Amino acid sequence: MSYKWPSKDPDETLDYSVDWSRFLDTATISGVVWSVQTSEIGKTTLASGQTLTTASSSAVTDSIQNVSQSNTTTVATINIAGGVLNREYTFTCRM
Repeated sequence: MSYKWPSKDPDETLDYSVDWSRFLDTATISGVVWSVQTSEIGKTTLASGQTLTTASSSAVTDSIQNVSQSNTTTVATINIAGGVLNREYTFTCRM
């Protein structure tokens, strides 16, 4: 499953959530790990384009910060700050 969220200004701090309830059946989320991959829009992937874990709160990867993260039994949320203008960040949520 893939979501495309609206563009985020580097000066904004925003929450992004994924509701997994329709895929979980009777299972529940006990914890999540977020990772991020970067590339510049219109250019090839950056040298740092490999997946980099942002699992801990306050982790910074390629100028984008995992301010905090949380989850309920069905929804995973990450609060993101920073970033670089015209750089695309692909976040992956594993539970």
